[in-house]
Amino acid sequence: MKVVIVGGVAGGATAAARIRRRDEQAEIVVFERSGFISYANCGLPYYIGGVITDQNELTLQTPESFYERFRVDMRVHHEVTALHPERKTVSVTNLQTGEQWEEPYDKLLLSPGAKPAQPRLPGVGLENLFTLRTVEDTLRIRRFLDTHHPKSAVLAGGGFISLEMAENLRRSGMEVTIVQRPKQLMNPFDPEMAAFIHAEMRKHGVQLALGHTVEGFEEKDGGIDVLLKDAAPLHADMVVLAIGVTPDSRLAQDAGLETGIKGSIVVNDRMETSAPDIYAVGDAVQVRHFVTGQDALISLAGPANKQGRIAADNICGDDKHYHGSQGSSVVQVFEMTAAATGVNETNAKKAGLSVDKVILSPMNHAGYYPGGKLMTIKVVFEQQTYRLLGAQIVGYDGVDKRIDVLATAIRAGLKATDLAELDLAYAPPYSSAKDPVNMAGFMVENIANGLVRQWYLEDEAALPRDGSVTLLDARTEAEYAAGHIDGFVNIPVDALRERLDEIPLWKPVYLICQSGLRSYIAARILASHGYDCYNFAGGYRLYETAKLDRCLIEQATACGMDR
Repeated sequence: MKVVIVGGVAGGATAAARIRRRDEQAEIVVFERSGFISYANCGLPYYIGGVITDQNELTLQTPESFYERFRVDMRVHHEVTALHPERKTVSVTNLQTGEQWEEPYDKLLLSPGAKPAQPRLPGVGLENLFTLRTVEDTLRIRRFLDTHHPKSAVLAGGGFISLEMAENLRRSGMEVTIVQRPKQLMNPFDPEMAAFIHAEMRKHGVQLALGHTVEGFEEKDGGIDVLLKDAAPLHADMVVLAIGVTPDSRLAQDAGLETGIKGSIVVNDRMETSAPDIYAVGDAVQVRHFVTGQDALISLAGPANKQGRIAADNICGDDKHYHGSQGSSVVQVFEMTAAATGVNETNAKKAGLSVDKVILSPMNHAGYYPGGKLMTIKVVFEQQTYRLLGAQIVGYDGVDKRIDVLATAIRAGLKATDLAELDLAYAPPYSSAKDPVNMAGFMVENIANGLVRQWYLEDEAALPRDGSVTLLDARTEAEYAAGHIDGFVNIPVDALRERLDEIPLWKPVYLICQSGLRSYIAARILASHGYDCYNFAGGYRLYETAKLDRCLIEQATACGMDR
């Protein structure tokens, strides 16, 4: 059996190694357009920033090492220019010599990945304007930094690459601005959770121009002007386009293979395309979202590796199935960690799901153990069924551990109420006896049992201030004095039982505290005395962060960046 693989990196290289482990006699040829067949794509910004100092550390395997271990014919600087399914060949060009030929195959695996989105804007292609996707892109940016020593950069886009680049460039002393059409960074997060990411970026001097559309680029004064719609240009010494990626599916499209979202390659759950004996994996393929069941594009290394393994097994005669991607991800944002899995509330509603949520701010480990830090967790679940839909966490130590627990729970089909029963490891330096994931489960369980009803950030503006409801802040007097929501009166939870006569029994009561715990206790006290109570999801800490973020974004709209 002869297997031809188009593209290396996560999907293609994984498949090649797996096929060899399954079939020692198979002839395996990999054609890779770049000069690198297996590299740490996610590590590229950290080489630019000097965190990773050795260029060779980015290369996981060379053609020589791959051949020595697996006897796979890895041909770099070779571009497949056309597919011929009817005669089971591919057209290949050696980019160094110009030689061209047709290579036959028995099985063909496409792993072309994705390419940086290149908007058709004036100025695209300027010398000081970069994209970041390959090792070659990384080396080009690093050479520019080392040679020209730029003092400022504009990053167009607000996803993973942009955040990682912002951190690395900022740590090297550069002035950094992120410009983004949506009014938030990191689309996997809901706006109130993204507000914590924005705060961390601003804390470290990154300027945010959110809600602005880039209309072009112009050379000026040795740098680049980033032209914005209805706002003054942003000037910088360099610009990095990081506005997302699109499937690199031209070969499949030209060969008549079925395509889907943004031209992505359509595959079934065996990673088979619409053409016989042709498989496809990685960022170029359309997948099923594990939570919503809808078609999706999810460009992450983890899914690409799994798809490469499944395709390899099926090429070798198995019947393996890929059950979908749920988009689990984590990113470092200076000292903070942000992670997500499944769908957020915004996308769940877009998918037509009826959703509810809990938001909590637990410590990462036992409160009495030194060094504890808060994290904010949002768990999204389906109303009525309590099916887990997704989770988002922003915080510091322990964020990655909790998101992996929640990702596993989603994959296992657990309900949000089942989180209360998870038996998780505990020692004071690592967690609490009631782990944050358990706490989320307790909160959902209380909702399911009718012990608490919630009100949300989006409800605040519509709360009556005419005296028809009681707005109650259950924090201490000092906390209340430091900042509170207009119209809320302060009765600390520990004084509540003695001051019930101040709260009319016939009025609904809307409660808030710093994190949601004390106001929940207050709600239970009031409910036991016959009051109709609603507890704020997320606490004043969430409210204050989200409100401040919204104000800064609106104020910045006129001038193009945060001030």
